[in-house]
Amino acid sequence: MTRVLATALAALLAAIASTAATQRPVDGITYWPAETRKRQLAYERALNAIPDAARIARYHERVASIAHEAGSDGDRETIAILETLFREAGLDVERHPIWVYLPRFVNASIEIVTADGSMSLPLRERPLDEDRFSRDPALLPGHNAFAASGDVTAEVVYANYGTPADFAKLRAHGIDCTGKIVIARYGRNYRGFKAKFAEAAGAAGLIIYTDPADSGYARGIMYPEGGFANPSQIQRGSVLTLPYPGDPLTPFRPATKDADRLDPKDVALPKIPVQPIGWAAAHEIMKRMRGKGVPSGWQGGLPLAYRLTGGADLKVRLMVEQERAVRPTANVIARLPGSTHPEQTIVFGCHHDAWGYGAGDPMAGMIVMLEAARALGEMAKRGERPARTIVFAAWAAEEPGIIGSTEWVEANREALARDGIAYVNLDMAAMGTQFRGAAAPALRAIIADATRAVAQVGTTDRTVFDVWSAGGADATAPGLPRMGSLGGGSDHVGFYCHVGVPSAGIGVGGARGVSYHSIYDNLAWYRKVVGNYDGATMLTKVVNVLAARLANAPLLPYEPHRILAQLRFELTTLGPKTGHGAEAADVSGRTVKLERRMRDAYRRMRVGVAAGKLAPKTVATLNRCLIDWERAWIDPRGLPERPWYRNLYAATDENSGYAAWLLPGLHHAIGRRDATIAARELDKIAAAVERLTAILDRIEAALAAE
Repeated sequence: MTRVLATALAALLAAIASTAATQRPVDGITYWPAETRKRQLAYERALNAIPDAARIARYHERVASIAHEAGSDGDRETIAILETLFREAGLDVERHPIWVYLPRFVNASIEIVTADGSMSLPLRERPLDEDRFSRDPALLPGHNAFAASGDVTAEVVYANYGTPADFAKLRAHGIDCTGKIVIARYGRNYRGFKAKFAEAAGAAGLIIYTDPADSGYARGIMYPEGGFANPSQIQRGSVLTLPYPGDPLTPFRPATKDADRLDPKDVALPKIPVQPIGWAAAHEIMKRMRGKGVPSGWQGGLPLAYRLTGGADLKVRLMVEQERAVRPTANVIARLPGSTHPEQTIVFGCHHDAWGYGAGDPMAGMIVMLEAARALGEMAKRGERPARTIVFAAWAAEEPGIIGSTEWVEANREALARDGIAYVNLDMAAMGTQFRGAAAPALRAIIADATRAVAQVGTTDRTVFDVWSAGGADATAPGLPRMGSLGGGSDHVGFYCHVGVPSAGIGVGGARGVSYHSIYDNLAWYRKVVGNYDGATMLTKVVNVLAARLANAPLLPYEPHRILAQLRFELTTLGPKTGHGAEAADVSGRTVKLERRMRDAYRRMRVGVAAGKLAPKTVATLNRCLIDWERAWIDPRGLPERPWYRNLYAATDENSGYAAWLLPGLHHAIGRRDATIAARELDKIAAAVERLTAILDRIEAALAAE
C-alpha cells in the first residue's frame, strides 16, 4: 500500500470511529452553558413563531413587480423599496453607493443570409396571454452584458457547450473557427468562458442558445402549460471573464465616485459580439447547416441531425451594440447591532438586480432575507437582541460580475478579516421545498444542526434534516448530509475567496421548471411552477435558527477539525497528478495528528463552555483563535495568475466559472502541467498547515491555563 493510500485510509477510519463514538445532539447547542441553553431554545421557538407565508408573498409583490437591471431606473426604485422594507423590520439601514463600469443594451440583430435572401431571427421572448408580465414593452431583448459591439457576417461553426474540450475536439476534426460565428448551447460552463474560448479560437462572434435537451421539452412540459423553457425563451447574462470579480476598473479597491480607475483599453474585456437566442431561433440556423455530423455526445434536443459547420452557402449576420460607462448603483446594508460583541459580524446576503423582474433570481432569496430580518427585528423590539451583529445585505450588480458584494468586501476588508464570523448567501433561495446547501467545512455542522430544529413542509413528524439526510451522507464529513463545496457564480466569492470568512450558500429547490434569466422569471411563472410560499417560510425558519446560533453561541460553532479531513482527501486526489506526490503525501501526513489534536481541543472547548468552567477571557481567546484558524489559508500573494483570489483552500475554477476548486493552486499547476508551480503551491499549503499548528498551540495553551 502506498503512503498516500495508507494516510487516506487511516484518516477515514479515524473519522468513522469518531463519528460512531460521538452522536450529534438533537438540539445542537450543548456548547451553551446549561443556564442559558433553555433560554436560547425558547428564543428560537419565539423567533420561528413569527414567519408568515402571506407576508412573504406580499414582500414578493413589492420586490418582483418592477424590471430592474443593474444601473436602470427600476434598479434605483428597487433600492428605495428595500431600504423601506428593512427599516420597517426595525433594522439600521445604510445605502452603500458605488460607481461601477456597466454596459447598457442599445441594439442587436441576427440574420440568416443565404442565396435565397435573408431572414431576421427573434431576440425577444413571445408575450403570453397567461402571463401579464411577459407583455411589458419595457423589457429588453435578450442580451449578454459586456459583449463587444460589432457587426459581422460569417459562416457558422457549432461548438457544443463551448468548453475547452469542445474546441479541442473541433480542432481534432479539422474545423477552424477563425473568422467564423460560433454557435454554442448553454450549460456546462459560465457563458463568459464560452465567449473567451471562442475568441481564443479566432471566432468573429458567438451565438449562445438554450437547447431543449437541457432546459426545454426534453426536461418536461413547457411554459406556460408547464415550467420548462419554451421555444422563444432566452437566457440573458454577463460574459465578463476577468481574474477578479467586481467592478472591472477598480480591482482590489472600492469603486467610489472618485476612485482611481483603470483605462478600459487596458482591461481584458470581451472583444467579439455575443448574443443569446431561444432554441426556435437556433433551429432556423441549424436546420440549414450542411457540414459533417457531430461527435458522440454533441447531439442536442432539436429535431434534426446536428452538424459541425454550416458550409459556404450559409452565412449569419450578427450585430451587437452596447454602451459601456461608469454608472451609479448601491448596496442596501441592514444591521441588527449585537449586544455583547457588536464588532463580530454575521452577514446574510442576496443580490437585488435582475435581468427582468427576477421573481426567482434573485428575489426568491430576498423575500426569505426580508422575513428573517423582520423576525429578528421583532425579537429585538421585545428586548431579545443577538450577541453579535447580524447584517442583511441586498447586493447591487451581481449579474454583470458579482460587483456590489465585492466592492463592499473591498471597502471593509480589514474589519471582515478581523471580525467576520460567517457569510451566508441566499441568492434565488426559495425555489421549492427540498433543502440544499454548499458550505465551507467549518459551517457544515451548524447548518445541519439548524435544519434539525425546523419541521419539513408536507410532513407531520420529519425535520428538514431528516429529508435532506435521505439524499445521502457527505463523503468527507461522516454524520452530515451531502453538502457541496463553494465554487463561483454568486456573492460569497469576495467573503470566502478574498478575505477567508467561512461562507455558505443555502436554499430550497425542486420546482419543475426553468425560467433562468428570461422575461418569464416573474411572479406568474413562480406562482404557477414553484407554487405557494411554504418552502420560503420553511427556509426562513432555518435562516432564523442559523442566525440565532451563529450570533449567540458563546463559543463559535465552527468545528475547525473538519477542514483537515477534506484537505487530506484533496491532497490524496491531486497529489499524484502534480509530479510531487511524495511531497503532497508528506503534507497530508502532517495533518493526521493535527486533526486529532484539534478535534480533542474543540471537544474540550465545548465541554468547558457547557459546564461553565471557562472564564469569559479564555472563551474570547479561543474564539479569536478559531477566527485566525479560518484566516490561516489567506495568502497575500494570491493564486497563480489570479492574485485577487487569496484563499489557498478554495476558489472558483478557471474554466467553468461555477465549479469549486479545492486547493486551487494545485488545480492550476495540473492544468498547466507545470511541476514548478505545483512545488511552489505545495509549499504554500505546507506553510498554511504550519500556521494552523501554531494556532492550535495557542488554543491548547489557553485551555491548559484554566
